[in-house]
Amino acid sequence: MFKKLRNRFLIVNLATISIMMLIAFASIYIIMYVNVQNDINMALHRIADNEQKGPGGAQGGPRGAADGGGMPMDKGPIDAYQPDRSVSFTIQTDTSGTLVSKDSKFTMDDEFYDAALKEALSNGKDIGRFTLDGSRWIFMVKHTAEGKQIVFMDITSQQKILTNLIYTFTAVGLLMLIILYFTSRFFANRSIAPVREAFDKQKQFIADASHELKTPLTIINTNADVLLSNSDDTIRNQAKWLQYIKSETERMTRLTNDLLYLTEMDDSRTGMIHSKFNMSDAVENIILTMEAVIFEKNISFDYNIEPELTVLGNSEQIKQVVMILLDNAVKYTNPKGAVTISLKKQNNDVLLSVSNTGEGIAAEHLTRIFDRFYRTDTSRARKQGGYGLGLAIARSIVDQHKGKIYAKSVIGESTTFYVQLP
Repeated sequence: MFKKLRNRFLIVNLATISIMMLIAFASIYIIMYVNVQNDINMALHRIADNEQKGPGGAQGGPRGAADGGGMPMDKGPIDAYQPDRSVSFTIQTDTSGTLVSKDSKFTMDDEFYDAALKEALSNGKDIGRFTLDGSRWIFMVKHTAEGKQIVFMDITSQQKILTNLIYTFTAVGLLMLIILYFTSRFFANRSIAPVREAFDKQKQFIADASHELKTPLTIINTNADVLLSNSDDTIRNQAKWLQYIKSETERMTRLTNDLLYLTEMDDSRTGMIHSKFNMSDAVENIILTMEAVIFEKNISFDYNIEPELTVLGNSEQIKQVVMILLDNAVKYTNPKGAVTISLKKQNNDVLLSVSNTGEGIAAEHLTRIFDRFYRTDTSRARKQGGYGLGLAIARSIVDQHKGKIYAKSVIGESTTFYVQLP
């Protein structure tokens, strides 16, 4: 599924970029083509104008040359230079189209002039193009009293520029598509990674939730069968089985309520009423409710609460976070161990830390302990009555308050949970 999603992303991305490159290259080519054609037409007209300024064309000897062989007498410097930019020549015909004279600065065979004249006359237009001996030529016909004056100019180099431009665009386009393919594939894989992770977590969540519900349902079903098999007995004698059913039902109820609570926390549409409250008092209230439990477990307990620390949020939810962390610390403290809780101001934030001695948490588990149903020791967690949702609830609450929650641990020594609230 994710491979198909990635491939669709690649196809859409490459198609979009290909169309954009095609439009860009076509625009550049059209602009270049128009500029080249304008230059060709301007050069052709300049040559034709220069021929008309010459004294008698071919019959007058070298066009416009001064007797001393210097700059042409009847042309400016630009006009004198312009015809030399390209191979060009002029043919004069009579009214019947017979070649009368030719004027060229380059030596060519008479057959070439005849062939060029034939191509120009067969075209039937005053301006046209043709290919002769592997070269591209453009011509322009000017009608005179004596017949026709036809100017020819070699445009092979200009055409090669346009052809090479197409080859260059093709090569660059293919190279860019290859680079874009691998680049897009890299970013596509990175883009779908969170989707894949969310999907995997959802599957794991469904599997874990099913497992958690399966155990109490099995117990309930087994005890119900025992009751049915002794239907004639009194309720007093069957109280043990009923108590098991009630206990597992309560467990399922807590699990269902926690799941619903997590869903509400994750729903962005669920609004919370935030207000300033005294977090120091909130933490002290939770400590008072837990002192008896801590005393019964024979655990050393120490706390350090800075007074009058206030945060913006929901006091009941923050109390729930403190209760979850303190309850976990008490559960997983080793016999005759110690639990420490502190609340202090750190820069502009309030930092809560809950620490306990014990086995600690391995580094590979620290980033996952806030996932739903995740437990580092499944058997021990079940003995403690947990099902791996407490820390997930705590993280959801802290996230709703724009805070941070994280853990640090030293294997065999201690574990500390931190909650940082703005």
